[in-house]
Amino acid sequence: MSKKLYATPATGIDDIDRILARLRARFFAHRHYRELQQSFATLLNRRRADLELGSRNEARGIAVIGDSGSGKTTAIRRLLATHPDLQVLQPGIEKAEALSLSLPSPASVKFVGLACLNVLGYPLRRDRTSAIIWDLVQNNLRLRQTLVLHFDEAQDFYINQNAREMQSMINTLKALMQNPDWPVSIVLSGMPQLRDLINMDPQLARRFTPVHFTKLNPAQDGAPIMKMVAGYAEAAGLEMGTDLHDRSFVRCLIHAAAEEFGLTVELLLSAIEIALRAGKSQLCRSCFIQAFARRSGCMPDFNPFLREDYTSINARLLLLGRVPDEANPEPQKKGRKK
Repeated sequence: MSKKLYATPATGIDDIDRILARLRARFFAHRHYRELQQSFATLLNRRRADLELGSRNEARGIAVIGDSGSGKTTAIRRLLATHPDLQVLQPGIEKAEALSLSLPSPASVKFVGLACLNVLGYPLRRDRTSAIIWDLVQNNLRLRQTLVLHFDEAQDFYINQNAREMQSMINTLKALMQNPDWPVSIVLSGMPQLRDLINMDPQLARRFTPVHFTKLNPAQDGAPIMKMVAGYAEAAGLEMGTDLHDRSFVRCLIHAAAEEFGLTVELLLSAIEIALRAGKSQLCRSCFIQAFARRSGCMPDFNPFLREDYTSINARLLLLGRVPDEANPEPQKKGRKK
């Protein structure tokens, strides 16, 4: 870059930091996001139509399922924040048509209810039973005219929970959607174990529309991903290097990001940062080589951007090829005494 970048003395923030912040605020509407948009519009329109007619039909839900790094949480946050006809939770505004929270740990029925009350601005000062807590949750959802309640990391309803606790949570979710006074639509987002929880109860499963954030497919997603790379590079003031126009590059990029959309964006932003801080005018393959090495800590032989047979590399693993420190050898497993 020809323009010299200066840091702000008081904060240490420079022009590159500002460019990167603007890039992080960008959003690329991929095919899974468009499917989520359509499902959400159907769910919300149905709920509003029932309200207009004074109907108290049970609400429906959406289950957004995908592996870590697929971009599902970012997609839901974007959807709720930018929907033109939805009043999300904001300080000082009583009406909150959409609420979003990450599940507490442990994700017991009682702790989840307490987390809901905190988000609703009604923290409890004394201990209460689960039944009383969820009565308060339901009452506050009605008072704040909440139409949609989003639980992130919802696989925690299932992981490390006993059968009784899981069934209790299933019953609670159904009760929220079936409440005769104020039914609430539920959006659950989480890893694949979430599917197992929903499938435990056929009555719950029939109330949910699944949106599966599948892995990227180079044949289907290659062109959109390259469009995204070019758009982000242009927004950063960088030209596209000629070595990025090779058809093999996008396939390598998708593999290096474990075929997950969210990880692809992260790797792209890291490569752009490397280019900017090195004063380059182009975004090139070497930037992605460094970005993957920075993220994974791998040796060059395990960098997908440096290998023709990159598909044999597990891109999720860290420190591949690193030799253990000989001064601190790994402890030997003790054999069973005979």
